[in-house]
Amino acid sequence: MGRTLKEVIESLPAVQRAAVEARAAELIDEELSLRDLRKKLDFTQVDVARRLKKGQDVVSRIEQRGDLLLSTLNDYIHSLGGELELVCRFKDRPAVRIASAPAGRSGDKRKSKRVAA
Repeated sequence: MGRTLKEVIESLPAVQRAAVEARAAELIDEELSLRDLRKKLDFTQVDVARRLKKGQDVVSRIEQRGDLLLSTLNDYIHSLGGELELVCRFKDRPAVRIASAPAGRSGDKRKSKRVAA
């Protein structure tokens, strides 16, 4: 019978095990929910709601949704001081980066700015 992942990691030298654990922590940090991201940046739902000029209940609903409009996500990320960037990857073509609109202008009819990644 094969060994478990835990057994394999425990059998590694301490330096290598530390490197594996550090990389795992990096990967976990890259996968944050909106709620986790907000908390990591030391914002409360009330802080975000004020910046969005919405109620705290709206922020709570945004964080619980699995399916958001890009304009809603863009405004939320801007309220945290960030910029939303969408990268589209294709099999046989270079990646395309689609820049977000400035906060509060997500509903504009302007075309998205496309930049090769």
